[in-house]
Amino acid sequence: MVNETIRFLPLGMKIRLASREDLPVINDIYNQAVQQRFCTAHLSPVSLEQHGEWYAEHDPNRFPVFVAGPDDHVYGWVSLSSYRSGRQALAHVGEVSYYVDEKERGKGVGTMLLEHAISVAPGFGMSVLIAILLDKNPASIALLQKFGFSRWGAMPGIARIDNETADHLYYGLKL
Repeated sequence: MVNETIRFLPLGMKIRLASREDLPVINDIYNQAVQQRFCTAHLSPVSLEQHGEWYAEHDPNRFPVFVAGPDDHVYGWVSLSSYRSGRQALAHVGEVSYYVDEKERGKGVGTMLLEHAISVAPGFGMSVLIAILLDKNPASIALLQKFGFSRWGAMPGIARIDNETADHLYYGLKL
C-alpha cells in the first residue's frame, strides 16, 4: 500500500507519489532522454497520450510512480513496474526506471530517486529489482552500481540507434 506521506530531502527537495497532473513533465523528461539517444530504446518522442496509457498501468498500490523536486516542480521521476507481467513466479520482481531533467542531472536527483525506489520496493511485495538499459549509458550504469546492482545479463548489439548498435543490459539487485 502506498504511503501517502511526502518524503522531504535536503535542499528543499521532496519525493512524492506522481499524479496525473505531473504527466506533461514526466513526458517531457522522458522525451529528453529519447532525444539524447542511448538512454532509452525509443527512437522518436513518446506522446502524452502514450504516457497516459503507461501511467494508467501503474496502480499506485502495486506499481507506483514517484516524482522528485522542490515544491511542485518535477526534476525527475522513478517508476516500479511489473517484470514479465502475468508470470506468477516473477511476481516479486519489479523493474525500476528513472529519468532526470537534463538541467538537473549531476545534482543528486537520480540518487535520491533510486534510493527511494529501493527503500519502498519491499512494501510493494518486491524482493528483486531489475533495471534494463543500454550499455552506452555510463551514467545510469554508474548509478545502479552505486546502489549495489550488478550486471546479470546482456543481449549483445541488439539495439540499433543512428546506425550504431548497443548491448541491451540487465542489472539486478536482490533486496
